[in-house]
Amino acid sequence: MSALPSEPPLSVIRPRGPVRVAAPSPGARHAKPLALYDSWWTVAGAGVAICAAWAVSVWISVHLQADATLHTAALFVHLASLVLGFGAVLVADYYGLLWMTGRCTLREALGSAGRLHTPIWAGLVGLVASGMLLHPNPSATLTATKLVMVLVLSLNGLQAGLLNRRMAEQASASPSTGILAWGGATALVSQICWWGAVIVGFLNTRSH
Repeated sequence: MSALPSEPPLSVIRPRGPVRVAAPSPGARHAKPLALYDSWWTVAGAGVAICAAWAVSVWISVHLQADATLHTAALFVHLASLVLGFGAVLVADYYGLLWMTGRCTLREALGSAGRLHTPIWAGLVGLVASGMLLHPNPSATLTATKLVMVLVLSLNGLQAGLLNRRMAEQASASPSTGILAWGGATALVSQICWWGAVIVGFLNTRSH
């Protein structure tokens, strides 16, 4: 009786055809982190956080009493922050005018304005932080008006980031009418609130 053929060892068994590697499942892939301007929902969430921070700053300003030296230092920081933030806003709007008059491309205007977001926000934060030490009276009409303008400025600056992103997506072509109207309204609100804050601050200084 002939012997039965023995089975080859597992180490020499080779699959026929090309070897295919299974693709990783969707759950195994790393999810992209959610950015601030990915949607209106993320922007709205940031807006709620800004409103909460604004309310806290108003509460602190009412209950915090700074001495004369700290008050003077806060006033200097307040004025310096105004120059920094408002100056950056004026430069950003100037680049918008350059684009509207055909003196630079939309991509150049957006790039230049985008670099000014940091000093604008730094000036706004400086205004709020130093304003808490200046003994504001929220019950006064002028002071309440200025506080509301600061809140509107913050929310307007937040949605302006989303506007810049939308405009950058259309930089290779002419922006739509809706985008242009959005940009014009954003710039108008910004100018009204910044100039209003300057005027109210001036009037409050004269009343003291």
